[in-house]
Amino acid sequence: MDEELDPDDENVNSVLAQESSELLRILTSQPLTVIMQLCQMMPGDARWHVDSVATSTSSAAVTEHVKAVLEYFRATNATDCRTFLQSICMLCENIPMHLESRLMSVAGYEHTDAIQSAAKEPVSLRITDGSDHSSASATDENLPSPPSEQQHVKRPRIDHWQQYTVAVTCLQQKRWERLSEHLVSEVHLENVWISLRMSNRSRDRPDQTPGFADRGSRTPEPDGDFGSLESRVTLETFLQGCTGKVTVVAGQAGSGKTLLMSRLGQQWARGLGPIPSSYLFIVLEFRQLNLLSRPLSLSELLFRHYLPPKGGDDEKRAIMDYLLSNPEQSCWVLDGYDEFLNKLTKQDMKHMLDPESPLPVAEIISGLLHRQLLPGCTVLVTCRLRDIMDLEDISDKVGQLLAWGCHEVKEYVDNFFRVKANRALGVQATHLLLSNRHLLVMSSLPALCYICCICLKHLLLETKEDGTRVQSGDREEERGNLSRKKAKGNEPKVEQTAGGTNGRAQHPPTVAQIPLTLTQVYITVLGAFLSPDCERNEATDKTKTTRLPERLDFLTQYRSELCELAELAWRGLEESKILFMKEDISQDVLELSVKTGLFSQVELTREDGLVTAYCFIHLTIHEFLAALRIMTSTDVSDTELKKRFSLKTRWTTKSDQKTVFTDSLHLYLCGLASTHCTQALVHLARASCGTGAQSWVQKRQAFVLKLLKKKCNSNILTGPKILELCHCVQESQDNQLAKEVAGVRPTLELRNIPLSPSDIDALAFVVNSVGDNGIGLDFGACSMELECLDVLSKCRHIHYLSFRSRKYGDKLAEKLSLILPKFTTLRKLEFCGTSLTATGAASLASALQTCPNITEINLSDNNLKDEGIRYIADIFAKLPRLTSVVLGRNNSSLQAVDYLVGKISSGLNIQHFHADGMKEVKVTLYQSLDMNSHKTKSEPTISLLNQKWSTPEMQQLANSLACCPALSVLDLSGGQWDVEVLKTLTQFLPKFNICKKIILNGSCSSVKGLVVLTALLSNCPAVVELHIRLLSSKAPNQVSIVFSGAREKPAVKVSKILCLSCCGLVPADLDRVWKSLGTSCDLTVLDLSQNCLGNKGLKKLVGVLPRLYNIQEIDASNNGISMEGVFTLAEALCSHNNLTQIHIRDGGKEQVILKFCSDISSDKQLLKVFRLNSSSLMPSDIDLLCLRLAQCHPSLELDLSHSSLKDQTIKCLLKVLPKMRSLQKLNVSHSITSTMEALTLLTCFTVNQRVTSVKLSPQSESFIYFDSVKAEQASCRLTHFHLNSDNLERLLEILQPGPTISYLDLSSNQLEDKEVERLVDSLTSLKITSCLNLSNNSLTQQGLLAVAGTVSTYDNVSAVEVSLGAEKRCLIFLREYEGCEKTLSVRESSLNREHLVRLAEIVSNCSRPTKLLLKDNSLQPGWIEDFVKLLNSGQRGCSVSIEEGWIRAEEAVRLVRCCLKLNNNIQTIRVHHTTLHLSLLKSTEMTSVSPVDQLAPMISTIQMHPLLTELDFSNSLGKEGAEFLCSLLPSLPNLTSLSIGSKETCTDALEKLAEVLLQSTTVQNLTLSGHVIGDRAAEMMTRMFPRLRSLNLSHCECSATGRLQLVQALGQCVSLEHLCLDLDEDSTVCLARALRNNSSIRSLKLNKIRTAMGTSEVNDVLDLLAAMEGLTQMEEIELDGWRMPVTGVEQLTRLLPVWKELRKISLSKNLIVDQSGDKLLEALISCCHLEELHLSRNQLGDLTAARMACVLPSLAHLAVLDISENRIGCEGSVSLSKAVMCLRYLTKINLTSVGTSELCAVAASLTNCPLIQDVSFGWNNCGDEVALELAKVLPLCQKLTRIDLESNSVSVVGAEALVKALQSCPALQLIRLWRNKISTFEAQRLTDMDRRLNFSST
Repeated sequence: MDEELDPDDENVNSVLAQESSELLRILTSQPLTVIMQLCQMMPGDARWHVDSVATSTSSAAVTEHVKAVLEYFRATNATDCRTFLQSICMLCENIPMHLESRLMSVAGYEHTDAIQSAAKEPVSLRITDGSDHSSASATDENLPSPPSEQQHVKRPRIDHWQQYTVAVTCLQQKRWERLSEHLVSEVHLENVWISLRMSNRSRDRPDQTPGFADRGSRTPEPDGDFGSLESRVTLETFLQGCTGKVTVVAGQAGSGKTLLMSRLGQQWARGLGPIPSSYLFIVLEFRQLNLLSRPLSLSELLFRHYLPPKGGDDEKRAIMDYLLSNPEQSCWVLDGYDEFLNKLTKQDMKHMLDPESPLPVAEIISGLLHRQLLPGCTVLVTCRLRDIMDLEDISDKVGQLLAWGCHEVKEYVDNFFRVKANRALGVQATHLLLSNRHLLVMSSLPALCYICCICLKHLLLETKEDGTRVQSGDREEERGNLSRKKAKGNEPKVEQTAGGTNGRAQHPPTVAQIPLTLTQVYITVLGAFLSPDCERNEATDKTKTTRLPERLDFLTQYRSELCELAELAWRGLEESKILFMKEDISQDVLELSVKTGLFSQVELTREDGLVTAYCFIHLTIHEFLAALRIMTSTDVSDTELKKRFSLKTRWTTKSDQKTVFTDSLHLYLCGLASTHCTQALVHLARASCGTGAQSWVQKRQAFVLKLLKKKCNSNILTGPKILELCHCVQESQDNQLAKEVAGVRPTLELRNIPLSPSDIDALAFVVNSVGDNGIGLDFGACSMELECLDVLSKCRHIHYLSFRSRKYGDKLAEKLSLILPKFTTLRKLEFCGTSLTATGAASLASALQTCPNITEINLSDNNLKDEGIRYIADIFAKLPRLTSVVLGRNNSSLQAVDYLVGKISSGLNIQHFHADGMKEVKVTLYQSLDMNSHKTKSEPTISLLNQKWSTPEMQQLANSLACCPALSVLDLSGGQWDVEVLKTLTQFLPKFNICKKIILNGSCSSVKGLVVLTALLSNCPAVVELHIRLLSSKAPNQVSIVFSGAREKPAVKVSKILCLSCCGLVPADLDRVWKSLGTSCDLTVLDLSQNCLGNKGLKKLVGVLPRLYNIQEIDASNNGISMEGVFTLAEALCSHNNLTQIHIRDGGKEQVILKFCSDISSDKQLLKVFRLNSSSLMPSDIDLLCLRLAQCHPSLELDLSHSSLKDQTIKCLLKVLPKMRSLQKLNVSHSITSTMEALTLLTCFTVNQRVTSVKLSPQSESFIYFDSVKAEQASCRLTHFHLNSDNLERLLEILQPGPTISYLDLSSNQLEDKEVERLVDSLTSLKITSCLNLSNNSLTQQGLLAVAGTVSTYDNVSAVEVSLGAEKRCLIFLREYEGCEKTLSVRESSLNREHLVRLAEIVSNCSRPTKLLLKDNSLQPGWIEDFVKLLNSGQRGCSVSIEEGWIRAEEAVRLVRCCLKLNNNIQTIRVHHTTLHLSLLKSTEMTSVSPVDQLAPMISTIQMHPLLTELDFSNSLGKEGAEFLCSLLPSLPNLTSLSIGSKETCTDALEKLAEVLLQSTTVQNLTLSGHVIGDRAAEMMTRMFPRLRSLNLSHCECSATGRLQLVQALGQCVSLEHLCLDLDEDSTVCLARALRNNSSIRSLKLNKIRTAMGTSEVNDVLDLLAAMEGLTQMEEIELDGWRMPVTGVEQLTRLLPVWKELRKISLSKNLIVDQSGDKLLEALISCCHLEELHLSRNQLGDLTAARMACVLPSLAHLAVLDISENRIGCEGSVSLSKAVMCLRYLTKINLTSVGTSELCAVAASLTNCPLIQDVSFGWNNCGDEVALELAKVLPLCQKLTRIDLESNSVSVVGAEALVKALQSCPALQLIRLWRNKISTFEAQRLTDMDRRLNFSST
């Protein structure tokens, strides 16, 4: 090639002919423009190819054109042929060098420039036709001119190129010789293994730069097992075909990437390897490129920083020209991208870069990779694994260097010791290395393997010299049989350091120890590198006789040097710098580092020439020394440490910061934080910390452990970081931290992470720390070698183990089966989504038998097939704790399902078997340990869904099912069977032992199949229900067969249900169904809804009713039934005795339900109901319907609610109603919408005398009730209509001739004053006996006065209540008899003076005593004064109460004074709170006054009434008030009653009063409650006791002496009738003596508080009770709070028969037990006048309640019953209801907190208490049932004013029922519902409906 060829030596045309086939291949691959330029070289008459090429689209057409061109020039003259070949060489790409050399040799070098210029000319692609001759001529003129003689340039380019290639060859050979000088073994590319990785780069390389939202997102490793044998190839194979592509070789630091690239270059230099020798091999190291700071061109990069050529600029230019013309003949090796300081930037690939322009190095590299420079060249990049992210979009091929296995490691160690020491020592080293986990992991990388060999050599030589033993810390991890065999000789043993994971004791210092952690390994490595120099120094130092413990003497020897190296390493870490210059480190340390091998030398090319740089032998050594710096130097702060302490993730992101280091710093920090490293750190720390090194190191270690603990307690770590955390914890050797890792994560989930044995070893350290608590391991798509499972066996406390990935198969399962028996705590095993087959399943099944604690097995989504499932099923019985097995998606068949069913029939303890096709297969089992327990075991269930059974397969399945024990549920849904398969099932079904039901959804699709199934109700006695739904659009066909539950044939027939809903049945199908059911049918429920029966089918259904003698309900809804069918049903209701209810909606089109009563022979009156709702009814429809229903003899209820009833329809209804003699209730709710329709229907009062009640409302329920005979009274409620004057007149015309109306409710009818006045004027003619309700109408004050006037106008009006406020209440109460007091109540009505004047006239004109209540009417003082002045009560008297917020203090005093002055008829006057109370009686003097707080202004007024007999001071007087009272009393000679309340603690005021009272001899009734009575006042008071008739000293305080004086003086009160006194223990005896001297007492209230009841106290109580025996006139007695003993109650029962006139007895808070209560009630029989019974807060129960049922009926006058806060139960509640039922005069009952919520019976009994006013059921947890019962009672208790239901469990349902009932209870004022199950929102809604509901606590 070096010799120049003569072009005349060969014929140019013959050469073209010889190379035509090769040229055809090359030319057809060229761009279309190149082909067109070559075609233009042909003469004009032959250049039709140009146009045809331009229009061609297929490759075949282009090939034909190229062939024609070659054929032309092969036959042309030599000159044209030579020019043609020269053009090919200049224009075409990818021409092999040998071919190009030959073509140029024969073509010569002429006309090159002309050719190039021709190539640069634009080529027209315009399509021309044959007529365009001008274009052809123009093209001929533009043809290139013949080449000139000055253009011979291409041959010299080739020569310079070849010379430069030879020089590069020498360079690469010398480079390899330099690098391989110290190698201990040869490097062969065919022995280096690499795993393939998928490249994400597309062919066109679109821009895939992530958007802003995507930046930083994690990109996990793809789910591919790149390290498996199937995906790995040798490096030599991997590089085959890499030419012209971008290839990436990735590997860890120290994996030998640089060495392999150098070896590749050496092979290229020798003409070997995958890179052709004709290529230019260029190696650029990124560590060199980092030094290039200025922009430079491609030629400068090549010739200045790679290899300069020997020639001058011409040679450089020629080489560059050839390179640019033939870029595909160059190979660029870019080594060490991980060391590149910059990241590659995304380039605009549409524009090429100019190679001659100066560019930054990063842009040049990016241009090569993106094909913007030298497109077609070969690029080979080496980098770390994490840097693949930067290159994956631009690379064509990516490979990852695999770590060394045991074989490679052993081979290297043997070679090392063969070269560096001796073979025997190598055998020992191999054993040590293979038996230590950390050394073996390090040795998987060539660079670190070399370091390990240095370390082992040091240890072995040291032990040889010292005669010590070497023992391994990982004996149980020895690798394989080979290494174990080689360890059996006389090789040294390896010992673990003390304090390891297994807790072995520390060995004597004479034992050389293999390090336990990676950190300790590196400490040993430092010692190994420094030991040669250290030993030489020790050999010369004869005075040194002692050694530091644990071989740390080198730390003292080289403390300063190590500190300087550590500082250098830290500085490099901070600056991301791994290369150091000579000036960066001191000379002596540099020499030591180079001599010991800690430093490697690197030659760098600078602008000024070659320089030597230094770096640590490996990056891990660099980082370890930096960690030493952190742990031993005070210069590194805690903040800097914390910044560096972060967990490494194995998932890289594009936003990760680029770093050259291995991110192992945190591991070394955790390892150095271990107590095992404390001594080593202290040695080094003394250089900076001095004597305080020990404490400082421990503090720094504690800080690191604190940071690590925080990581341990974090619950947001991803799988890779969790794994890294385990490594850190293992390095720290801290078991407590390991426990915290497991404590936060009960299951360690690892997803898509390549796992090594060292990773599993780290997991084992954490797992073994949890103890018996156990932990779970979940491996998902994690790549792992089988060797990992050997290490996994070390985990002793795994309770859950999961493997999920297709990469896991039988080999992994077989390996796993070997270690499963070691997991004694394993409870759950998952092997899902893998490639497991029956072979692996057999292995697992065999191993699982030795796992007695296993409870769950999940082998779903595998490839077990039937055979594998049988293997697993066979071990069910051998695992006593097994509860669940999942086997779905295993490519199995129905045979597997049948096999599992057979396991149930064999008696296996299977609880549930579920199979959905073959997708889901799950078996649930009972635990065998629970089989013998006393718990009731439910029958198993089987679900076999979506199975395609054939008839033979169904027979086989049915046989298996027939052999099964009792099954609870059998689900065979989704089968889509034909009728024959269904018949086969039904034939076997009687043999099945089913307890609950069989589900066949989707298995029956035709009426034929329906008929087959229907026969089961008669053929199979155990079948009691059949539900079939075939045509549902929302769900598949639904079929269920329900069984009776009996395991044998039942002796008696049971009720049966048949549901054939939505089956498309027509009338003809009914005959087939009846035939299938047989002659006798026990159907109780028949559902034929949503079919196509129509009226004809309905008639057939009615025709078979006599056969259905047990039927209870038939549903024929949605069957297209019309009114004709409705009439048919009406006839059926009358003709069939057992048919009791018919419910029809929308005229029969929607709902049609028939209900039956099976017991028609009872004496109970049968009620029949016909409901026709939501229907449009014509008059003829009503006529026909009612005529048919008139034939119904039992009681009938007709419901026409929610229907359309026009006026004519209503008139027709009114005509036919009298004929319906049995009609009891007509429901027209929501059917009457207009006022005229309501008035028309109201005429029923006149046309039908049986009407008892009419309730009409367009917004709520509307009813008409009938009696069987003529009604004496009726009620009418017409509400929420619009009654104008005309409508009102029409109403009056209807009601006036009608019956007597007990209650007329016209509320909410928009009545105005005019209509109300008209209605009031008609009261007499309306014959209302109870109440007229005009509430919620449009009344003003004028209408109010009209209503109020009825009090004086009508004698039968007893009360009027009017409120124009929010309540809008207007009620007129009437009574049939006279003589009662009248009441007029006006509230919140904003009255003025004229209104008060009119009210005064009304009250004055009343013929009977009248009570006027005025509250919150915004009255002014002057108006009240005028009102009082006008009041004229006459002899009948009246009382007035006026409540206004301003009546208080001075205003109240002034008002009282004015009233007394303005009206002489005032008999009593008092002010209580803000209410003025007056009572008037004509010609009487005021006898009673109750002044307000300010007494002084009242004295003169009171003195004007000397006949005053009662004076009441309910408020505190004070000292000043007492003085005024003392001055007032002498002026009241007729005063008989004085009441003075007090809240003062002063005793002086009472002493003054006592002195005055001694002079007021007329006072006989004295009340001094709440006073503090001094001894002197008590002594004076006792003097007046003899004349007193009533004395009240309740709540008074006095000394023991004073109290004793008062009680003793009571013995002198011979006329005393009423006594109220609080007792204590000291006064009881004295009171007993006093009572024996007094027989006139009628009311005795002795309440006291006693804290204890000893023997003496009991005797005192008995004595006091005995003293009451003489009080025969007793009417009222209160003995509350006595805590009376049983003997006391017995004493009291003996007294009760004596008190014949007793009217009230109160024994609350006495803790009376049930037995005593029983006796007490029995004694009350003699108290026939008793009106009030108070027994609250005792311990009464059902026994006392039962006695009440016997006793209370005899107490006919009982009005108040209080038994709250007792312990009455459900039975007691029933007894109590029987008692209440007889109390017709009962007005109040208090059952608060009685101990039972069952108060329905008591509530129902209130219907017999017409006078009841107050009911308390609070704090009983009563539910809606009580509220509903009260709602029924309310309309019957018209005097009820208050109900207390607070703190119960009433919901909205109960509350709404009460609201509804309130409409009939105008007198009810309050229902308390606080603390019930009603939300605030619902409470507000209910309050808006009726304000009488109270949900507040007050």
